[in-house]
Amino acid sequence: MHNNRSNNCLRTLYRSRNGLFFGVCKGLANYTKISTFWIRFAIVLAALITAFWPMVLIYIVAAIFMKPEPMIEPENTEDWDFYQTYTSNRGIALRSLKEKFEALERRTRQVESVVTSPKYSWERRFDT
Repeated sequence: MHNNRSNNCLRTLYRSRNGLFFGVCKGLANYTKISTFWIRFAIVLAALITAFWPMVLIYIVAAIFMKPEPMIEPENTEDWDFYQTYTSNRGIALRSLKEKFEALERRTRQVESVVTSPKYSWERRFDT
């Protein structure tokens, strides 16, 4: 069962990871809930009408700027937020991860300092 946040994120326009050419048509089809065949047909028709190159350029620009769909669907709000940040600005996402790991490292060092202290050792001996 997904929460409301993830259901809303599923309606985000993504490039499909298993489309034919960059996944733009399949991503548009998933977003609009129209058959991939009709999306592709419309794009080919538009390419023929516009003398091919303008539509190809639009398609390539769409492929560059559309975010790829998540490989594994994030299950909670924090994971969705991280995915959105990562796909829009990897530097910010990496800094966020670095801060989380530094906080975990500080907490681990605090636990180690308590567990390895002589006082902890004596307290364990007296408690057992």
